[in-house]
Amino acid sequence: MTLLTVKDLTKTFTSGKVALNHVSFHVNKGECLGLVGESGCGKSTLARCLLRVEKIDSGSISFQGESIEKLDERRLHPYRKKIQIVFQNPSATLNPKLKIKDSLIDPYEQYHDSLNLTHFSYTSKEQFVSQLLDAVELPSELANRYPHELSGGQKQRVTIARAISIEPELIVLDEPTASLDVISQKAVLTLLTELRETLNLSYLFISHDLAAVSQMSQRIIVMKSGEIVDQFDEEQMFSQKRHSYTKELVSIF
Repeated sequence: MTLLTVKDLTKTFTSGKVALNHVSFHVNKGECLGLVGESGCGKSTLARCLLRVEKIDSGSISFQGESIEKLDERRLHPYRKKIQIVFQNPSATLNPKLKIKDSLIDPYEQYHDSLNLTHFSYTSKEQFVSQLLDAVELPSELANRYPHELSGGQKQRVTIARAISIEPELIVLDEPTASLDVISQKAVLTLLTELRETLNLSYLFISHDLAAVSQMSQRIIVMKSGEIVDQFDEEQMFSQKRHSYTKELVSIF
């Protein structure tokens, strides 16, 4: 089943720089699609367009068969519940003035009237937060701490817990391990894989790190200068049929 379909997406900034040039791809239900490319190639711009934070110039974005690129804020509300994002810098994502429990409960409070949770349950704020922290393998006592009291790896786990709290269909992972040390990177990637399988999630995993993308993804798309230049199943990565840019990335893998 196809969850997300992107066709001929284009985006040009006011400076004249073409950020996205007729980008097309799809994400299937339950899979992790990897998107790899060098810094500045348009990966994060694409993520913001999918979330409707950035306006597109042309093209279409369909989620579960519904075109969402022209929906107003009111009609976008159900869509925003179904797609969440985890950014690369958790320190910039978490409000430093809020305790962890307050950051974690925020998505639920925004959408609780329309939620039909199956993996998590809500009987109290404390119980719900404890479930979320347990899901990302963090102790419940962290709930009363502030972001600055947590390590980088712990903060990223909190942002992941917040993303899964309303049981979305798709999570966009925008360089989620880029700010972490090697040990924390490995642990977070393992956690994300386990959560995808347990919660039946779909991922768009965006990274410049081909090793991480290869570990996480069933299919991979390669972006260069705002264009998708290659698409393949993970096991086909070393094929001689690959685009020259893909081969360049593989050579330093």
